Amino acid sequence: MGWNITKQDKLLKVDVDGRLVAAVAPELREEILSQMEEGSSVLFDLSGMVHIDSSGLGVLVQILQKAKAGGGKVVLAALQSGPKIVFDITKVSRVFEIVPTVEDAKF
Repeated sequence: MGWNITKQDKLLKVDVDGRLVAAVAPELREEILSQMEEGSSVLFDLSGMVHIDSSGLGVLVQILQKAKAGGGKVVLAALQSGPKIVFDITKVSRVFEIVPTVEDAKF
């Protein structure tokens, strides 16, 4: 799995590629949290994510909680059909703003 984080003002854009699973989730969480500040929002581009497990979901929820606590928000963009099944089964899709494309995300 790989990722790329870019920061513009208080918006972090996180491009996720591959599998967001237990082996890499803690490292991604720490990298994002270290770059977040009060009022930060996070845009996840999930167009390249092919699989997610409970650890990956946990990371996304932790980032969401941190962003909301600071007055920011989290948007998930381009969620693919395979990972979307996991979001739907676990009902995690109910807590996130999910948009079809990165361009559809509004902050």
